[in-house]
Amino acid sequence: MDIKRLKYFVAVAEELNILKAATRMNISQPPLTRHIKLLEEELKTQLFVRTTRGVELTEAGSTLLEEAKNLIALAELAAERTYQAGQGLLGRIDVGLFGSAVFGVIPKILLAFRKAYPAVTMVLHNQNKAEQIDALRQRRLTVGFNRFIEPMPDIRAEKITTEDLFVAVNRSDPLSKKKQIPWSELAHHPLVLFPSGARPNFIDYVLDLCRQDGFLPKVVQEVGDAVNGVALVASGFGLCIVPDSATNMHIPGVAYRPLVRNPPPQVDLSCIYRTNDESPILREFLTIARSFPKE
Repeated sequence: MDIKRLKYFVAVAEELNILKAATRMNISQPPLTRHIKLLEEELKTQLFVRTTRGVELTEAGSTLLEEAKNLIALAELAAERTYQAGQGLLGRIDVGLFGSAVFGVIPKILLAFRKAYPAVTMVLHNQNKAEQIDALRQRRLTVGFNRFIEPMPDIRAEKITTEDLFVAVNRSDPLSKKKQIPWSELAHHPLVLFPSGARPNFIDYVLDLCRQDGFLPKVVQEVGDAVNGVALVASGFGLCIVPDSATNMHIPGVAYRPLVRNPPPQVDLSCIYRTNDESPILREFLTIARSFPKE
């Protein structure tokens, strides 16, 4: 049944007068009468009987009135939800997270998006870089957050922020008494580095900076993420180099000190997503992510 024709029927059924219904629906009387006639022919039953004052519903017409209102409401809801989905206001977004970045700007972006689009279901996935890229290609992920993304034709990496580097130090270590620590000082201490796994990554960046400064650090342990790295610092394994976001982890016995080097040691955090993804939800998510300071 045609939704527009059902709306004409409801107008006549509520007004019980063809002329009043036509005025209400902004249509002339003859075409409105034709629409009612066509609806009766489609349903193979009479919906109205004429009276001296207008029309009255038949039993079949009364039955259709209740159903017609439901059908019109559903159609309008479907149209509204379709519009909202097209504007990125409705649907689902799958977000890939990793390591220390969850202690920094990422939760702020997620919260801002949830407040702006409460009807969008947000599903979070804890995935390393390789897992995020695979999930993006398989369309199991909408967007991910990661670092050190090599150029790929099907995956775009967009910088969200840049973080300074700090060193996590056991509070029993004399280094913890310093307000800041020269990068060259790392040559004399055992290091715990992260993340183990797909390269290039943060470990390669740290090692490259050390080589540029003329030394090869003593790496005593590689771990999966900053949480494990800082936990080992608390146990006395050595030092751990972390991005600024990781300093929000408060682990007993650990202090964080800025690292001094020229140029300053920094790492970028990027959003990664499919280059051909034109979904409105992704568009709105990126708009919010871009609104946060880059530095």
